Amino acid sequence: MAGDRRRSVHLVEMGGLFGRRGHPSPAEPTSVGGDDDGYSRMVYCNGTASPESLDLDYPDNTISTTKYTVANFVPKSLFEQFRRVANFFFLIVACISFSPLAPYRAVSVLLPLVFVVGATMAKEAIEDWQRKKQDIEVNNRKVNVYDGAHSFYQTEWKKLRVGDIVRVEKDEFFPADLLLLSTSYHDGVCYVETMNLDGETNLKRKQSLEVTSTLHIDENLQNFKALVKCEDPNEKLYSFIGVLTNEGVQYPLSPKQILLRDSKLRNTHQVYGAVIFTGHDTKVMQNAMDPPSKRSNIERRMDKIIYVLFTSLVCICSISSIFFGIKTKQEINAGSYRWYLRPEKSSIFYDPNRTTLAAFFHFLTDLMLYGCLIPISLYISIEIVKVLQSMFIDRDQEMYCEESDKPARARTSNLNEELGQVHTILSDKTGTLTCNSMEFVKCSIAGISYGSKSCEAENNLSRVTEYDSSELHDKPVDLMRHNTQGFLERSPKGFNFKDNRLMHGQWIKEPNSDIIEKFFQVLAICHTAIPVVTKSDEIVYEAESPDEATFVTASRELGFEFYNRTQTSISLHQFDPKTGRKVDRTYELLNTLEFSSGRKRMSVIIRTEGDQLLLLCKGADSVIFERLAEHGNLFEHNTKRHISEYSESGLRTLAVAYRVLSAEEYITWHEEYLKAKNSINTDHDAIVDEVADRIERDLILLGATAVEDKLQKGVPECINKLAQAGINIWILTGDKLETAVNIGFSCQLLRRGMEQLIITLDQSDINALKKNGGRDAVEKTLHESVTKKIHEAQFRVSKMEGSGVPFALIIDGDSLAFAFSTNLEHPFLDLAVSCASVICCRTSPKQKALVTRLVKRKTRKITLAIGDGANDVGMLQEADIGVGISGVEGMQAVMSSDFAIAQFRFLERLLLVHGHWCYRRISAMCCLHISSSYCTGCI
Repeated sequence: MAGDRRRSVHLVEMGGLFGRRGHPSPAEPTSVGGDDDGYSRMVYCNGTASPESLDLDYPDNTISTTKYTVANFVPKSLFEQFRRVANFFFLIVACISFSPLAPYRAVSVLLPLVFVVGATMAKEAIEDWQRKKQDIEVNNRKVNVYDGAHSFYQTEWKKLRVGDIVRVEKDEFFPADLLLLSTSYHDGVCYVETMNLDGETNLKRKQSLEVTSTLHIDENLQNFKALVKCEDPNEKLYSFIGVLTNEGVQYPLSPKQILLRDSKLRNTHQVYGAVIFTGHDTKVMQNAMDPPSKRSNIERRMDKIIYVLFTSLVCICSISSIFFGIKTKQEINAGSYRWYLRPEKSSIFYDPNRTTLAAFFHFLTDLMLYGCLIPISLYISIEIVKVLQSMFIDRDQEMYCEESDKPARARTSNLNEELGQVHTILSDKTGTLTCNSMEFVKCSIAGISYGSKSCEAENNLSRVTEYDSSELHDKPVDLMRHNTQGFLERSPKGFNFKDNRLMHGQWIKEPNSDIIEKFFQVLAICHTAIPVVTKSDEIVYEAESPDEATFVTASRELGFEFYNRTQTSISLHQFDPKTGRKVDRTYELLNTLEFSSGRKRMSVIIRTEGDQLLLLCKGADSVIFERLAEHGNLFEHNTKRHISEYSESGLRTLAVAYRVLSAEEYITWHEEYLKAKNSINTDHDAIVDEVADRIERDLILLGATAVEDKLQKGVPECINKLAQAGINIWILTGDKLETAVNIGFSCQLLRRGMEQLIITLDQSDINALKKNGGRDAVEKTLHESVTKKIHEAQFRVSKMEGSGVPFALIIDGDSLAFAFSTNLEHPFLDLAVSCASVICCRTSPKQKALVTRLVKRKTRKITLAIGDGANDVGMLQEADIGVGISGVEGMQAVMSSDFAIAQFRFLERLLLVHGHWCYRRISAMCCLHISSSYCTGCI
C-alpha cells in the first residue's frame, strides 16, 4: 500500500541555481507515477461539487474523542462494570432474590449493587461529557472557505469537505490536513507551530509547490483545478506521499507541503490550502489511540482474594446444603421428622421425597444469605480513595515548578499504590536528568582548543571522581591572562563561552584567522533556524533543536549575526577582517541536506557573492572524520583529542567541515539529486541519502563544537535518596559512552569505589570485520565477542561476591543488540540485576522499550520509566509506570505517561512520600474491609 511507504522530507530547492550565468535553469517538474501508481485516495481540489468528488465516500470533518455515545452508553458501560467478578456475582444474587428462595427482600441486595454500578457509570458519564463538550467546541470553530466563485465565507470546521479551499490567518489552527497552495510570502514559505500535535514549540518551515505559489488573490482560485492522488490515511506525522496533477503535469508532494490539523500558523499573515484529510482521517486523529491498559498489583491481588472468598462461600454453602439434604431425607420416616417442618404439607423447597432438589434450592438460599462475605463496596471505596490520592498528588505544592508554572499531574488514578513498590527506574538522560538547555562553552578550531570556563560537569567530576583529570582540563598557560573583567558580562541564553582570543573581534589576531572565519560561517549558515524579531527589536532564533539555536547564537556573539532567511538566500551581519567592522553578506542557498538520525549530519550548499560554490557540513565526529579529504585532515589528531576531552567532561560534540565545489561537479550531482528527490518508490529515502552522500565527501576539517546540557536542579540528591531506598536506577541514552559515564558521575549514579563493567564494540573493529567478511560471519564474530565479555563480567561479579564492592554495568547499543538474543538474554539480565547501576549508551528508542520490557518480564517487579521526549514514548508505555517530564522536547512523553512532573527531582517525593502512603493506605483499607466483611459473613 502507498500509505505504508516511507518518504523523506522534501528538500527545498533554492531557485535560480546559476541562471543567467549560462548554467541550467530550475528543473522542470517531472511526470511521475501514472494511472496505476498505487494511490487509492483522490482529491479534487476546488471541485467538491463535481460528480466525481460527490461519489467519493470520505468522512466529514466532525471528530469525536468520547468513549461512549447516547446509543451505546448503557450497554457498553454495563458490560465494563460486570466484567468485575464481584459485580457479576451480586447480579446473579439480585436476580435470585426475586424468587421465594430469598431469605430477605430483593431490595436489600439490589440497592447496593445499583448504587455501586450507578456511581461508577455516573463518574464515566461525567468524564465523557467533558470530552463531548470539548469536541463540540472544536467542531464549531470557524474557518474561511472558498465558495468557488469570487469570495470566501465563514463556516464551521465540521462542515468542511475533502477538496475545499480554505484560508487560514496568522495564529489560527488548521481545521484539517491541508495541502499548502500558497502563502502571503512570494516564495510560498510559511511557519507552523506543532505544539498541539507533538508538543514541539519550535517552528517548522513549510513550502508550497512553485506551480501553486502564485495563488495569492482570491479571484485566481476560481480557475484553479487540480487532482491530488495520495496515500491512504495513516498515523505517520512526518511522512506523506502523493502527486498533484495540474494541466496534465504531475508534481511530487512531500511532508513540506502538508499542514496538519491542530497545528498553528505563525509568523505568516495567511495561507491558502486544499483539504486532503478530514475528521478521523487526519493524522492527529489517526494517532489518537487509547493508552495500554495498566492494572495495579493490588487490583490483581484483590481479584484473587475475591476468587478465594467466592470459593470459600461455595464450599460453605455446599457443606450446608449436603447436611440439609441428609436431614431432609430422614424426615420420610414418620417417627423422626420435626413437628415444626410439617412434612405432610411439604413444598418443593422442603420435600423428603425430592431431597436433591431441596438441597439445591437450599444452596441458592445460602448463597444469598452468606453473600455479604463478598465485599462489593470495596471496589467503590478503592475508587474513591484513589481519586482523593490523585488530588493530593495534583495539589502538592512541593512538586510544583515555579520556573515552568507546571504542577505534578496524576493522569491516571489506577496506579497510585504502584509508586510505593517501584523496584527499577529506567531513565532517559537528555532533558530528564539534564535541562535540555544547551550552552556553547568550548570549541576546537584548527587544532586549538578555545574556551576557558569550566563547565558544571567538570566541576562535579572534580568532586566525585578519583581519576586524574589534569590532562583533560589543562588550559594553555596564557589563557589565564584572558580571564579579564569582560568575563563578568552577562551572556545571552545559550552562550557561556569565555575566551578573549576570539571574543570582541580578537580572533583576527589568531594565526589561523581564515579558518576561524570559515568555522563560524558554517555555524551561522548551516542550519534551519528562523530569526524572529521581538517587541524590543532583539533577534531570537526559533530552531528545530536546542543545539541549532545555540550554534547560531554563538556565531552571532562572535561576529557572524544571522538576521534574515528566504527560500533562496541567507543573510549575515558579518565581521570583515579587512575593514574591521561588520558588513552585510548574502549567500544564495541552493540545497539543504537536512539532518536525520541515520545520516547524523546536516549540509547546505551555497553560492557566495564571489560566485564560489561551498558545501558546509556539521555532524557527528565519526561521520565527518571518515569523509575527510587527504589534504583536509591537517587538524584531525588534535581535534579528535579535544573531542575526547570534551566528551569526558560530559559535553555534546559535533565536528565542522566544508568543501569547495566546482560548477561542473555540482551540475552533474544536482541532476542526480533532483531525479532521486522526485522519485516515488519504497526506497526513496535510501536513494536520496545515497545521492547526498556522494557530494558529502572530500571534506576539509575546520574543528569541533562542545555544548553543555546542564543537570537539572536536585538530580544528584534525588538519585542518592532513591538509591538509599533500595531502588535500582538505569540510564538509557543515545549519547556517547564517555558523555554518559561522566554524566553518571555528575549525578552520583556512578560513585567512588564502584567497579565498572564495560561492554562495548569498537566501531573501527566492526568496520574492519565488514571489509574482510560477509554479514553472517561479522555478526557471528561480534556475537561471540559480546558473549565473552558478558561471561567475563559475570565471573568478576561472582568472584567479588560478599566483598561489598558495588558494580556498575556500562553497555553500548551495538552490544545491546546482541544481548537481546535468546542465549544471552538471561545472562545479561542476571549481570545487570547484580549491578548497583546500569548505563546503556548509544541506544535507539526501540532498544529503550526492549530493555524496559526485558526488565519488567524477567524480574516480575515494578518498573518505572521516566523521559521527556518522543523517543521515550515506547519506554514509558512498556513500563509498569510511565512518568513524563514536561520539558523542552515537547509533550509527547507527558501525553503517553501515567504521571507527569516538571523536573526529575520531584520523583523522590512522588515515590518515597506519595507512593509510600498510597500503598500503605490502600493495603490497610483492603485488609480491614475484607476482614470486616469476613467477620460479618461469619456472624
